[in-house]
Amino acid sequence: MTTTRIRGMKGVDKITMLTSYDYTLARLADESGVEILLVGDSASNIVCGNQYTLPITVDEMIFLTKGVVRAAQHALVVVDMPFGSYQVNDDEAVRNAIRMIKESGADAVKLEGGREVADAIRRMVVAGVPVCGHLGLTPQSVNQFGGYGLRAKEEAEAEKLIADAKLLDAAGCFCIVLEKIPAALAERVTKAVSCPTIGIGAGAGTDGQVLVLHDMLGLNEGFKPKFLRQFAHLAEPIHQAVGDYVKAVKDASFPSAEESY
Repeated sequence: MTTTRIRGMKGVDKITMLTSYDYTLARLADESGVEILLVGDSASNIVCGNQYTLPITVDEMIFLTKGVVRAAQHALVVVDMPFGSYQVNDDEAVRNAIRMIKESGADAVKLEGGREVADAIRRMVVAGVPVCGHLGLTPQSVNQFGGYGLRAKEEAEAEKLIADAKLLDAAGCFCIVLEKIPAALAERVTKAVSCPTIGIGAGAGTDGQVLVLHDMLGLNEGFKPKFLRQFAHLAEPIHQAVGDYVKAVKDASFPSAEESY
């Protein structure tokens, strides 16, 4: 997959995106036909156990992305620019974007925000770095928002979001993630921009969908927001398998003679 092919899917075929943070699961997702693998800063939560996405660093994102890139034979790999890597000024934002592409091997970067990052995105695109935008609930702004609630419920914020989407589109984003906004608004944004939109908690009117892989596989048992569909429930069989392993080691039934040299 290329960014050009992703753009060409708008209005033609729905785009599938899943997060991925390691070689093994990325390979399985890639072989299953996912078009975009997102090495999200949600790795801060999923991989590192942090409460928020904010602590993860550029170096950590590069390290995780390398394994995903090695696994991806089909999918486009997008890496999140973490908090602090693009907010200081445009020069630093472009420098970090280039570094993340060069060192990780990813095909594109993703960053959050609208008008305030549009100039940086424009410069990244001119420098040859494909960019995916992100509007609506932007987790790096959790302390500013005061939580993870639905965004753009009021008309003023909705109109700003539409304006921001148009700015990101004009700046050269090849797609825009819309997170946790009303479905009707997501549909308006999708019609207002030339690039594809990819929703999470934004209804079915977007050009594609994204979920956190561990969430849709049912590995995070306590996380069940309204927008999440669990396509598997893997926590239970993993608990069972590990429990069986512990029991087998304790009662000396593993390894057996057949499993020994």
